[in-house]
Amino acid sequence: MSGQQQAHCVVELAGEIMWLLAHKAVYWPARKMLVIADIHFGKAAAFRALGVPVPRGTTTQNLLALDALMASYACEEIVFLGDFLHARAAHAPATVAAMLAWRARHPGLRLTVVRGNHDAHAGDPAAALGIGMVDEPHQVGKLSFCHHPDTAAPGYVLAGHVHPVFHLRAAGTGRHAGGLRLPCFLLGQERAILPSFGAFTGGHAVRPGAGERVYMTADAAIFPLPANC
Repeated sequence: MSGQQQAHCVVELAGEIMWLLAHKAVYWPARKMLVIADIHFGKAAAFRALGVPVPRGTTTQNLLALDALMASYACEEIVFLGDFLHARAAHAPATVAAMLAWRARHPGLRLTVVRGNHDAHAGDPAAALGIGMVDEPHQVGKLSFCHHPDTAAPGYVLAGHVHPVFHLRAAGTGRHAGGLRLPCFLLGQERAILPSFGAFTGGHAVRPGAGERVYMTADAAIFPLPANC
């Protein structure tokens, strides 16, 4: 791999060319579709409702990140792989107002949410957002869009839920040494797990199994896991 930073990596999944984006999403160029996992709108609001003093503005961050993606990639549809809303607190007036204002700027954009475990508790988003709500698996061609990676589904599965990160350590350091925890894509022969897109969502460390590949993201770059890690 060259020293030049890459904004995306091209992979083939079930015969389809897909782009893994540095900004923690998948782009399907043939369908002008962005695929996003675990955006968790309203998570910070849910914590504040419980009395936890967390920063405001995560909804705005998420919406600005979506705008940045659509400015870079021709997009006609976004598919969210579950956990679109974090909890019932995501229906707070300020959160809904921000999402409605964003939707008004993109009236022709198709939005589809595959319900995840948090969506089951939070309830569907406001009808005025014009979002198509579906249960997993949501099949499009040879791909199945899911929230849970282990969902029984036809074809190749794209899923979220795990919030995968890879702990990249410096060469020669022990497993308790410091390093970087980088959001990552975990690609196997039958499924791909996407990193969490949302601000303030955390991550779960993963290690690739047999036949699995890891692509890590850092800032505006994406790169495959080196063979010696």
